[in-house]
Amino acid sequence: MTVYLVGAGPGDPGLLTVRGAEVLARADVVVYDRLSVGALLDQAPAHAERISVAKQPGGTSTPQEEINRLLVEHGRGGRDVVRLKGGDPFVFARGGEEAQALLDAGVAFEVVPGITSAIAAPAYAGIPVTLRHSSTSFTVVTGHEDPTSGAEGSVNWEAVAQVGGTIIILMGVARMAAIAERLIAGGRSPDTPAAAVQWGTRPEQRTVRATLGTIADQDLAAPSTIVVGEVAAEDLAWFVTRPLFGQTVVVTRPEGQASSLAGQLRAAGAEAVVLPVIQIEGPADGGTALAAALDAIATYDWLVVTSANGARRVLAGLPDGRPLGGVSVAAIGPGTAAALAEGNIRADLVPDRYVAEGLLEAFPALPEGGGRVLLARAAVARDTLPDGLRAAGWEVDVVEAYRTVPASPDPAALAAAAAADVITFTSSSTVTRFLEVTGPDRVPPLVACIGPVTAAAAREAGLIVAVEATEHTVPGLVAALIEHLG
Repeated sequence: MTVYLVGAGPGDPGLLTVRGAEVLARADVVVYDRLSVGALLDQAPAHAERISVAKQPGGTSTPQEEINRLLVEHGRGGRDVVRLKGGDPFVFARGGEEAQALLDAGVAFEVVPGITSAIAAPAYAGIPVTLRHSSTSFTVVTGHEDPTSGAEGSVNWEAVAQVGGTIIILMGVARMAAIAERLIAGGRSPDTPAAAVQWGTRPEQRTVRATLGTIADQDLAAPSTIVVGEVAAEDLAWFVTRPLFGQTVVVTRPEGQASSLAGQLRAAGAEAVVLPVIQIEGPADGGTALAAALDAIATYDWLVVTSANGARRVLAGLPDGRPLGGVSVAAIGPGTAAALAEGNIRADLVPDRYVAEGLLEAFPALPEGGGRVLLARAAVARDTLPDGLRAAGWEVDVVEAYRTVPASPDPAALAAAAAADVITFTSSSTVTRFLEVTGPDRVPPLVACIGPVTAAAAREAGLIVAVEATEHTVPGLVAALIEHLG
């Protein structure tokens, strides 16, 4: 087995390399620091042991020797271990020390390089570290060493000042005043543009622009990447102009389904807090009724599926699409139709309104001689659809395809959700369960619902719904949020 020293990048989960994602997806143990965001940890298997070795500035810290010991111990335990480190493991991240400890212990290891914040943070702030006509080189320096110390190995800041080009300082916030003083003493003008990018590539990114002579007087905070040079005056903004930049949005969808919504929110600039409050399980009877109904599917005129979860359960019970020959298929919306398409089953009917009422409006008239409908749905659901079909003369068999049961959210995710700006609900059950877990006093200030049924459940629970998607899909929900907030 192997210990993988993986560079997680500076924060944006999308900047994790393909190789990093591969080894993380099969990890048995993940040892991570505070610069690793939750979305990255979610890429590890559910069974993987997660060990925090966070180093808090000015607070508690896990000694490097203890981290080395953990890596060696778990590496010898016959399991795949991922050491998830912010940025690149060999750029001011002590990855070299960890590699040496593993080498000395005879433990196999692999280094998976990551994108360093020295380049990514300025890029996300619209600052190119080089420009063809003004800055043709850049120097990356740690600011962690005390610039007033004469100890051997401390940075010669005067020499750095004379190299020319762009200077990028990592971990230098606490000592920026002394660093600036020595750079000026080395010949850099105090009027040289300077910028500090805090939490670069993340939705809480903040950029402070000043000069070398004034940057230390600004409101700086770690972790920040500090850029000194003519390029620091550039403002090629793109990341902060995303429509949901700076918003923290809670995703309450079940685990395994949250990634689509979370990914689209992050693409729009938001921070997604994944807080699954329900989980999907099989029918209470183990699927006996669904299997029997699918065995007799040829005796029905229509198969009606009202969710992607139901669609996947139906597909699991069919050998292929051939038993549906002669049977029409209705899906309540495009998400359900897409899930059916994964099994090469094309929905014959998808209503314009993705709710039971819309499907009833679009459903064909009862043929002469009558007709039968098999409705595969959740164990608990509204009776609007089966009652409406029966009122129209159809013979309807309702079969339980799956159940939604309460999930137990992670306490850290609950705390993050309580401080969020927005909460999204994609079903009535997510509304009910969230309120059971948190109570009404910890609901984020803005409530967004995927459609009218979910919104009605939220209002009945006493919530004020500010956003209701016109198109009752995940992309529709994100679009509605952008329209409201962007």
